[in-house]
Amino acid sequence: MPETEAPEPAVLLFAPTGRDAATAADLLAMAGIAARICGDHAALVAGLDEAAAVVVAEEGLVGQPPEALSEWVARQPAWSDLPFVMLTSRRDDAKVRAWRQRQVERLGNVALIERPVQPITLVSVVQSALRARRRQLEVRALLDAREAAAADLELQVFNRTLQLRELNTRLRAEIAERARVEESLRHAQKMEALGQLTGGVAHDFNNLLMVIQAGVDMLERNDSPERRQRYMGAMRHAAERGSALTRQLLTFSRSRALRGEVVSLPRLLGNMSELLDRSLRGDVEVDMRLAPDLWPVFVDAGECELAILNLAVNARDAMNGSGRITIAAVNLAEGAQEQVRLTVSDTGSGMSDEIKARVFEPFFTTKDVGKGTGLGLAQVYGFARQSGGEVRIDSAVGEGTTITLLLPRSHKPLPDEAAPERRPEADVPRPGQCVLLVEDDVEVATLVKEMLLDFGYEVVHAMGAQSALGALADGRRIDLVFSDVMMPGGTNGIELAVEVRQRRPGLPVLLCSGHADAFVDHAQALGIPLLRKPYSVEELRRAVQERLQIA
Repeated sequence: MPETEAPEPAVLLFAPTGRDAATAADLLAMAGIAARICGDHAALVAGLDEAAAVVVAEEGLVGQPPEALSEWVARQPAWSDLPFVMLTSRRDDAKVRAWRQRQVERLGNVALIERPVQPITLVSVVQSALRARRRQLEVRALLDAREAAAADLELQVFNRTLQLRELNTRLRAEIAERARVEESLRHAQKMEALGQLTGGVAHDFNNLLMVIQAGVDMLERNDSPERRQRYMGAMRHAAERGSALTRQLLTFSRSRALRGEVVSLPRLLGNMSELLDRSLRGDVEVDMRLAPDLWPVFVDAGECELAILNLAVNARDAMNGSGRITIAAVNLAEGAQEQVRLTVSDTGSGMSDEIKARVFEPFFTTKDVGKGTGLGLAQVYGFARQSGGEVRIDSAVGEGTTITLLLPRSHKPLPDEAAPERRPEADVPRPGQCVLLVEDDVEVATLVKEMLLDFGYEVVHAMGAQSALGALADGRRIDLVFSDVMMPGGTNGIELAVEVRQRRPGLPVLLCSGHADAFVDHAQALGIPLLRKPYSVEELRRAVQERLQIA
């Protein structure tokens, strides 16, 4: 069944005496206004909720409880102000005026019409009241629509929030999964690099150990001075290669601290000319093109020489031993950054993009087995990064290769080349000078002790820091503490040096290490020199003498 429309709000009429109610209803009906007559005061109050306006005779309110109407008026919503039209009599004494005033105050929106009422006046006043009521209802409709829109918007916001929450949860899960996949990939790459690195290190060191072990065996079997000298030369060369290999590995890993100093590249390259000639050999021409006003750089001179040598040897191999190598250096200023650009170029076969992407990987090489370790460019990369610079490659197949080192400029002055005068008395140990050797490796300690004894020093050996402090506490003469940095027992060489200074101020300390880590910075901050392992006999002799000179 079709829905029935709600009845149109009517005008309530309440005039309990005479024919005022019926007459007013007829007048309003002739004007097309629906009206409903209320039989008593209770019916009037009950019909207010559905009324469009109210026409009430004042005598209908006399004697009635005023609270019923006033409470209904007070409960109206904010948009509502029901119009009342009150028909009054001609009585105008003070008491009646006061009563009427109270009714106006209770009802609020009241229009007063004095009887006898002209039909046109009544119709006009009621029509005005109805227009006002319609505007109120329009406001109610607008408010209802606004509330509905707000509720709909709130619902949409709630649903969108739920969607965003779900998307956020899904995104977090995807990010976590991506992080897990990336971590797995990094781990796989790390394991692949570690396997490649381990294999390369094992291959090279096994070759070196083979030379040393076989040399020792042959020394025991032969008495010929010439053959023994040849075996010892091969063993010494193998040890030097092992030391260089370790240095290259540590430089690439950026875990070996460089001994920075202000270096003149023209001077360094000039001193390398003989080394380059001997290393390159073959039909290789070296063309030096160095700017006359080249800035100094702050680098490890030894590592810089090694990097240039590695680049030159790689260039020679790329040209199959025949061609031209150009070593050039110019100043490069870009804004506030000042660098020296050192380039090594060759006329060789060049590199493909695939090879260029891997040339700095340790033990990656395109050379035949036995002709290269794959650590040359890795050392160059590590040297450049540790020096605060960078390295670049420009190469194409068949067009040669140019490798560029960008090294930061040093504003410090170059050191004086004049060699310091040596103190004659430092060449020979003074009688009774004693060195406290702190070394936990028994074989290394035995060999170093023999070296120190051979220099003419007395030696006291301690296996760790606590033993060394005990040796200092028993009152014996100690002229120098020579200690390894890394030791077992919870106290390292740096901490031992600090304790020695507290117990015996002025007692010189010399440290050594095979792995330059964070302790090296602490040693430099304390002004304690660090001797790198492996060191030669001459390096040990010179380091001990220099430390004893300060005593």
